[in-house]
Amino acid sequence: MSNLQTNAELLDTLPTDSRLTGINAIVTGSSSGIGEAIARVLAASGAHVVVSGRDARRSRQVVDAITRTGGLAVAVAADLTGTTGDLRAFARQATAALGGRVDLLVNNAGVYPVTATEALGDPDLDAILNVNIRAPHVLVAEIAPGMAERGQGHIVNIGSWMGRVGTSSGAMYTASKAAIEQLTRNWAAEYGPRGVRVNTVAPGATLTPGNAAFGAALDAMTAGTVSGRPVRPVDIAYAVRFLVSPEAAFVHGSILDVDGGMNSARLRF
Repeated sequence: MSNLQTNAELLDTLPTDSRLTGINAIVTGSSSGIGEAIARVLAASGAHVVVSGRDARRSRQVVDAITRTGGLAVAVAADLTGTTGDLRAFARQATAALGGRVDLLVNNAGVYPVTATEALGDPDLDAILNVNIRAPHVLVAEIAPGMAERGQGHIVNIGSWMGRVGTSSGAMYTASKAAIEQLTRNWAAEYGPRGVRVNTVAPGATLTPGNAAFGAALDAMTAGTVSGRPVRPVDIAYAVRFLVSPEAAFVHGSILDVDGGMNSARLRF
């Protein structure tokens, strides 16, 4: 598998198509990493994408990468650690930037301090609860009713392989990802009958700019998996695109693992 293209190579050579033309999408935390890959893959397939993040410069760079190849994107700044009022204001601003209609919300933004329980400081605890759980809840509450009223829409949450296993550190982070999976099931039951499909993509150990310093650790974590290597952000983006496509019309409330077999298969015992 050593001949697999890198994440950067794949993003820089994305083929364009029209399968998502007419879809207006918000991708939180899309100024880098997994979120950037999702935004660029969706845009390459014709979606009009709101790129959001705390760093306005990096968000603009992602927008520029999309528009250089003929895609549609706009940057809307968002700090998801803000108040619930700030979150609702972001939802309104992003909706307006898309012409007043949102067809797809990707709750990707997340913080991931993984420490021993006693080492997790109060600011990090608040950030996990606010960004990983509260923000998706508030954004869905603001955006999903409009989708349901129109009778169609998509919500894709980004979870984690860590949400279903016990680990020796990162208890609150893993709990937040378990919460996202349960929110997915509830929202699917709540909004699915009104035409809104809600699902989660659960990445395995993924190499991103945010964790590049831990590349050796990620290699060690994934050495015993079927894939034998860390997940690429673009692989998560492909899964999101599939869940939004007509091919996934009967996929509701599901957790799609994109983890190289980390949670389901073992090569070593």
